[in-house]
Amino acid sequence: MNKPLRRVAIFSGLLILALLIRTNWVQFIQSTDLDSDANNKRVRIERYAAPRGNIIVDGKPITGSAVTDDTSFKYKRTYIDGPMWAPVTGFASQAFGATQLESIDDGILTGNDDRLFFDRTLSMFTSKEKKGGDVVTTLDGAAQKAAYEGLGKKKGAVAAIDPKTGKILALASTPSYDPGSFAGNNESTTKAWVGLQKDADPDDPMLNRALRQTYPPGSTFKVVTAAAGLEHGKVSGPDAPTDSPLPYIMPGTTTPLPNEGNLPCENATLRVALEVSCNSVFGKLGADLGKDQMLETAKKFGFNVEQFVPVRAAASEFPTDINASETALSSIGQFDTRATPLQMAMVASAVANDGKLMKPYMVDKLVAPNLDVISKTEPEELSRPLTQEHAQMLQSMMESVVKDGTGKIAQIPDVTVGGKTGTAQHGENNEENPYAWFISYAKTANGSPVAVAVVVEDSDATRENISGGGLAAPIAKAVMKAVIDGKG
Repeated sequence: MNKPLRRVAIFSGLLILALLIRTNWVQFIQSTDLDSDANNKRVRIERYAAPRGNIIVDGKPITGSAVTDDTSFKYKRTYIDGPMWAPVTGFASQAFGATQLESIDDGILTGNDDRLFFDRTLSMFTSKEKKGGDVVTTLDGAAQKAAYEGLGKKKGAVAAIDPKTGKILALASTPSYDPGSFAGNNESTTKAWVGLQKDADPDDPMLNRALRQTYPPGSTFKVVTAAAGLEHGKVSGPDAPTDSPLPYIMPGTTTPLPNEGNLPCENATLRVALEVSCNSVFGKLGADLGKDQMLETAKKFGFNVEQFVPVRAAASEFPTDINASETALSSIGQFDTRATPLQMAMVASAVANDGKLMKPYMVDKLVAPNLDVISKTEPEELSRPLTQEHAQMLQSMMESVVKDGTGKIAQIPDVTVGGKTGTAQHGENNEENPYAWFISYAKTANGSPVAVAVVVEDSDATRENISGGGLAAPIAKAVMKAVIDGKG
């Protein structure tokens, strides 16, 4: 071969090699990024070329698919009771992508997951339309309805958990939105989407308050402080007097930590202090324990770390860089202590489950189109925030709150209910309407099937009429009763 031909051959070979390298780079290295690129319309078209699988509650779908007249997108997502279930499902939109279960399990729902390869191959040979698999949730439809309707037009959230397993039974957030209103890809879709953004609606209806919003938990956090006191030996039991002066002056200050009214808090027992919600008793107990022991217990309950259920939940926070007086305030759920409703439901569930905290989850199993189970979630212990003995002490105290204290409205006939009310101050100089909290669990002869946390951000009630017992406890009661009635 002469020299010029050899050069042409070498150059052509290099071009072919470069092409092969580039092709392999695109197909194998960049494929994932290209598949998830928001500008790749082909991926979106393919995603809606067949009916999506469904998200299932109580054996029935709460989602669906409808044929469209769009030339690019054959199907679009539909929702049953969309606003009620939006905190669970998230949304799947041709124009704006997907969130929450619709996003996390998109591969199963579209049928594109590698675990559905056999089903996809079979549909090619049988000429049947490709179908997605289903996501079977742990949610209880009656409990969800009770939570959503209980919140009504109030701004707030509810989280309910099965203490024995960690299964999430209810997850409600209000105000909510209809994910079906922007599931398509047209002018009305865009208009609906824009109207739901926080700039257009200050109430931020697309915020998942049950998982993503943290609030000062107020007096509901006293359950954590009581657990820390028992675990670290600062108090011997529910009915032993505490060394709690009245007034209690916070360490390093001349400022008393006030109680809400003329309460019997001087040297009160933990039981009485929890019944009437003594700030002085629990503030002093937290300061005596110190920030390190308080932080240790809070972390065992799940604070200071994100939870994945599998949707990401914001991390609840017990502050780490605080002095003694700030520790006192943090120990009554104020200062910089913040919690999601999911987190406070976890606190109640750990107490109800004799000190064992189960990892919360809301997907029971993933199912192929042929009904084969692809994967199933098994209950998993997350931590042991307190011993069985101390948990049962705390149960007796929380049950006294509902029997004789601030949580009487949560009583359910023939059912043992434990709870704790909370009214959390917030805003500059606490000038905003307080948040109303209630955490609780119900106990029958067969154990504790449900633990609940409710927060109401605001309401039409005047400031002096806002309380956890008055606003949040009736919602928690309705959710617990729905679960218990469903077991009967």
